Amino acid sequence: MAEPKEQPGLRRELGLVQATALAITDMVGIGPFITIPLLLNTMGGPQAMLGWLVGAILAFCDGLVWAELGAAMPKAGGSYNYLREAFGPAGAGRWLSFLLVWQIIFSAPLSVASGSIGFANYLQYLLPGLSDRTLRVFAWQVPGVNILASVIPLLLVLLLYRRIRVVGNLSVVLLVGVLVGCGWIIGVGLPRLSAERIFQFAPGAFRLNWVFWAGLGHATLYALYDYFGYYNVCYLGEEIRNPSRVIPRAILFSITVVAALYILMNSSILSVVPWREAQQSSFIASTYIEKLQGRGAGEVMTLLMVWIGFASVFSLMLGYSRIPYAAAVDGNFFRVFARLHPKGDFPHVSLVTLGVIASVFSLLRLPDVIGSLVATRVLLQYLPQAVGFFRLRSRAPHLARPFRMWLYPLPGIVSILGWLYVLGTSAAKALVFASVIFLAGTVVYLLRARARVEWPFRAGSL
Repeated sequence: MAEPKEQPGLRRELGLVQATALAITDMVGIGPFITIPLLLNTMGGPQAMLGWLVGAILAFCDGLVWAELGAAMPKAGGSYNYLREAFGPAGAGRWLSFLLVWQIIFSAPLSVASGSIGFANYLQYLLPGLSDRTLRVFAWQVPGVNILASVIPLLLVLLLYRRIRVVGNLSVVLLVGVLVGCGWIIGVGLPRLSAERIFQFAPGAFRLNWVFWAGLGHATLYALYDYFGYYNVCYLGEEIRNPSRVIPRAILFSITVVAALYILMNSSILSVVPWREAQQSSFIASTYIEKLQGRGAGEVMTLLMVWIGFASVFSLMLGYSRIPYAAAVDGNFFRVFARLHPKGDFPHVSLVTLGVIASVFSLLRLPDVIGSLVATRVLLQYLPQAVGFFRLRSRAPHLARPFRMWLYPLPGIVSILGWLYVLGTSAAKALVFASVIFLAGTVVYLLRARARVEWPFRAGSL
């Protein structure tokens, strides 16, 4: 008799080193090197660096939520599975998990677009005339920087269009460039650390009025944007070996390492570049190295920043492409996204769709992209998931949990309060964008659920 053919599916080919490499390259992307000016502007001085501390605390607390859920349910799609199980696969969990996938179709491309714009911004250091060139798209004049940025997601699709084992090994190679860039910045900066420059606060910097707290919330939003990615391995749960052990370790180790790197890098940069000058720079890392080691070194650092930016969006696109796939396989999203590549066994429809949308979003302004991204994620994913974490503890007390949250329930409570704070201090434009995504997704879900006789239209489901 002929042996039965192996059924197509995702392959477990990622170990601890590869999973951690993906998490770190996702976190330490171009983010901290493009948000320093934005973050300083939120509070008009270096006191905005408090946002890094608040963001680190919130990221670690939320990382414990992800670590427990990821170890208990190591499946492709991460949050999709957690929300569905927490709120009931035949009840509200079906709606919330659909909304998660719906927002990923918009927020994942926004995330990739932000990295692509940062990538292109750094190239202005080598190509100063890039920002002066524009292209007319209908009635819209698009800067040359954004035109270049829009090409990056399409190149990513070409790179990721292959088996996961090859992609995982490539992530380790990309991580080397990330660590070299960060190590260079810290290495030349540590001997020059200057508390006088780092803490050069303007008069009234710590007047605790509503302006201070609103500014700190906005600074925390930018900091969280830079920390985002610690959970990326949860989306690859079905492609990780020994996931109950690897997922929590990769999450918590990557957050700890990256928080330390960010503190050292930002302290080094602000010790050399005065914060008023840093506020105006589009390529702060290159400016920093040029001040210390000359123009040639600045150009080399720019190439490293381009490397780092590319590494970050590379791992972003990889992880997020698995979420629509997981939902479609489960029958809770459009069926076409369930298709796997016939030879490489990867979700090629999902990958190409996200890449094309990211290319379009790369034509927008960076602050608008980041603000909309964070507000959408918090409203439709992080906040519901933190609430769902407690609901799942109550709903499924006997669920096997190889990793349990440290100091339960404190980190989960901090996570919920932190997300509410970030939402409450977000820009109006970002909140409107997130609300529109929420409402549109709910309408699409209800129309689809009515046609399929699913919750809340199924008899006895309410």
